Amino acid sequence: MTQPTAIEPAFDRLLQVAVEVFAECGFREATVREICSRANVNVASVNYYFRSKEALYAQALAFAFREANRLYPQDAAFDKSLPPEQRLALFIKNFLYKLLDDSQLGLHSKLIAHEIADPTKALDEIIETAIVPQFALLEEIIRQLLGSSPDNVTVQRCLLSIFGQCLMFKHSRSIIDRLYPELIADESAIQASAEHIAQFSLAALTQFALQKVRPTP
Repeated sequence: MTQPTAIEPAFDRLLQVAVEVFAECGFREATVREICSRANVNVASVNYYFRSKEALYAQALAFAFREANRLYPQDAAFDKSLPPEQRLALFIKNFLYKLLDDSQLGLHSKLIAHEIADPTKALDEIIETAIVPQFALLEEIIRQLLGSSPDNVTVQRCLLSIFGQCLMFKHSRSIIDRLYPELIADESAIQASAEHIAQFSLAALTQFALQKVRPTP
């Protein structure tokens, strides 16, 4: 791919506009012509900078994940000097805030949601570079909380249960807004919901840990 220089702002403009158009339309419905029109560049610019619509999409998707992680880094949850209970709460709080961000990050979240619902080849690389590290961090915390070398299937189910609780607030937001809007009305409400998910999850993990060490009668 041709590398952009400081005097080629068209590259950045194309990438930003691509995020918007792909977020609105999804990969299959979005057109290079629409992206270039909004970015005020020649249609040939996509081939020049990215080689293809697929490559532009892959870069836009990677950019969306990078921005989300830049604005909501999981640095605190990585701190192994903290108790695992606190690391779990920090992870969930950060993740829920990221999911419910209504600022410019909303476009990035929408693009990511499109890709997860209707995946393309780009998802494989995104899983490897952006999603696996998040899963690995949460898995490590869960294993700490379960103790005694828990089996992989139990850990995976617990991990998906925690992510599922958070993702419910994102993917069913239109329902929550109509039924229980107070749960995500403002920053303090989102924090309270995050704390609830953490407490709920910790109670379940504690129970799993007790069942594992309880002697057989």
